[in-house]
Amino acid sequence: MCTNYVPSRGERLQAFFDVAPPSVSMREQAYPGYLAPILRPGHGTDPADATTQAVAACFGLIPSWSRDGKNFRFCYNARSETVADKPSFRHAWRQGQRCVIPADAFFEPNYESGRPVRWRISAADDTPLALAGIWEAWRKPPAAIDGAPTGRQQLGPPEMALIEQDWLISFSMLTINADTHPVMRQFHAPGDEKRSVVMLEPDEIQQWLFGPPEQAFEMLHAYDAERLKARPDPAPITQKPLKKQAPAIPVAQRKLL
Repeated sequence: MCTNYVPSRGERLQAFFDVAPPSVSMREQAYPGYLAPILRPGHGTDPADATTQAVAACFGLIPSWSRDGKNFRFCYNARSETVADKPSFRHAWRQGQRCVIPADAFFEPNYESGRPVRWRISAADDTPLALAGIWEAWRKPPAAIDGAPTGRQQLGPPEMALIEQDWLISFSMLTINADTHPVMRQFHAPGDEKRSVVMLEPDEIQQWLFGPPEQAFEMLHAYDAERLKARPDPAPITQKPLKKQAPAIPVAQRKLL
């Protein structure tokens, strides 16, 4: 499963996906709860002439029925085998709310040394990867009047305030089994099932976004290992604060959905 990746932004979105980047400022690396660009259908329904738009969305899907908007902590990856049935994901899948997640690279833990070491996986030619995802819309709770405290726990992801619209778009990455994949089988803890995000071919993007569900299932396949490169890329070590603070968002989860 993927909890951390490098979103494609700015000029790379325009150059490789032919879409204008969202106007919202976003971080260089995304974790659950952070905003990142996704591609989803714009106007039109025919793949031949439909348009695609890039929007800022929360990494970690929040179902429309969520009361507190905290589902992003657990719903950042969706198993392709159960995406049509799981309560958190089935509405998005059945409604055809599929998206493409542009990524310059993504990270996975390698345990070959006996301890988890973050590795960076990217395209061998350094072009952005098109990851398969699903999206959902969640209505943001009303803001407090005049900034007065509401006495309630903060609802939704921490970067929700950056979105001015009443509805927050969120997304999850689709995953498949990777037990036999030459690259992706290197990752995750010993004894855990090996999983991989779904990487789409450039000529599959339109069909993924606009095609029927049965054709979408056919695109949930392994990516050519020779077109990927992977190397150790440990996360920077930050000095612990002197004063006790609340855990930073996100907190990595081991649960597979």
